[in-house]
Amino acid sequence: MPIARLSDLADKTACPRLVVKVGSSLLVDRQGVRRNWLEGLVAEVAQARQRGQDVIIVSSGAIALGAARLGLAKGGRGSLADAQAAAAVGQIALSGLWADLLGAHGLTAAQLLLTLDDLEDRRRYLNATATLTRLLDAGAVPVINENDSVATQEIRFGDNDRLAARVAQAAQASGVLLLSDVDGLFDRNPAQPGARLLGEVRGVTAEIHAMASGGSSSGMGSGGMTSKLQGAEIAERAGIALAIASGLHDAPIARATQQGIGTLFLARRKDGGRKAWLGGRLRLKGVLVVDAGAARALGNGSSLLAAGITAVEGDFQRGDAVAIRGAEGQVLAHGLSEYGAHDCALLVGRKSADHADILGYAPRSAVVHRDQLVLL
Repeated sequence: MPIARLSDLADKTACPRLVVKVGSSLLVDRQGVRRNWLEGLVAEVAQARQRGQDVIIVSSGAIALGAARLGLAKGGRGSLADAQAAAAVGQIALSGLWADLLGAHGLTAAQLLLTLDDLEDRRRYLNATATLTRLLDAGAVPVINENDSVATQEIRFGDNDRLAARVAQAAQASGVLLLSDVDGLFDRNPAQPGARLLGEVRGVTAEIHAMASGGSSSGMGSGGMTSKLQGAEIAERAGIALAIASGLHDAPIARATQQGIGTLFLARRKDGGRKAWLGGRLRLKGVLVVDAGAARALGNGSSLLAAGITAVEGDFQRGDAVAIRGAEGQVLAHGLSEYGAHDCALLVGRKSADHADILGYAPRSAVVHRDQLVLL
């Protein structure tokens, strides 16, 4: 039974496994940890466990906590070095906090620190899946954060909204709840008169993206509505419903699920494990630009042939993940290339019968085979 309404997130049949993401501004304010609020949230997690749901927590807050202890300006986000140092100090406090509060309910916390590469590399992704599965089977509550003390600008999620969606994929969760400092997605800036909260979204379109603003309103986090919509896109293609709700109130899970206050992004389809991983990738090694005929063929389930490629961008090797982009600039698909960038460039626009003479070796049947391709 797929998740169809916010209340389903608290239903063990519709949502046997739930990922809850907690933003920095909810955990920490100018006075320090919001302990009373956090105790209430942990009580809700315990209630979810009692009704038979697995719960995974994706928790921000390490940088904010560490910056306060080290006395760093700008909440520890003044530079990459500051953020890494703050995370190293703050993560100890953060994991200890979750362990203490969950332990008060008889629950065991398990810490996982992940980088972008941990979920972009297929083998490491499967390792993360195995670890999460074993922890949940053993009754633990995984508490996950990005490993900000080692992640650099080039190899980091940069926000925990997209991390939560990727964790949900890896853990085969049914739903994601992003607790933030807003009630959900509004059709315009919530500060504007007449702004309307959208209760349900069926597919993140260009029009939906236009409603978002990029920044974090609290100044503490690194995300914003744009990152939440990107998380929703990752989730919806993997058959996972994602909700955005406010965590500024006590018992925020109950407020969202019982009062129906928030925005629910419905799952659009359920890609298989490998295709869900590929479609949700955030870092790609290159781009193959295709003509209209190739775009139509891809939509009909065909592989990508060299004859339909008009340009090659990036420096990638055989087996690397690439984006397939249409002539108008829209990303149509992600796929694993059967050729490196150099050979792809030699084959642009050429028919399959010419490939052996061009390359000097027996060619592959396609540049991106349909079994290694996922439409977006």
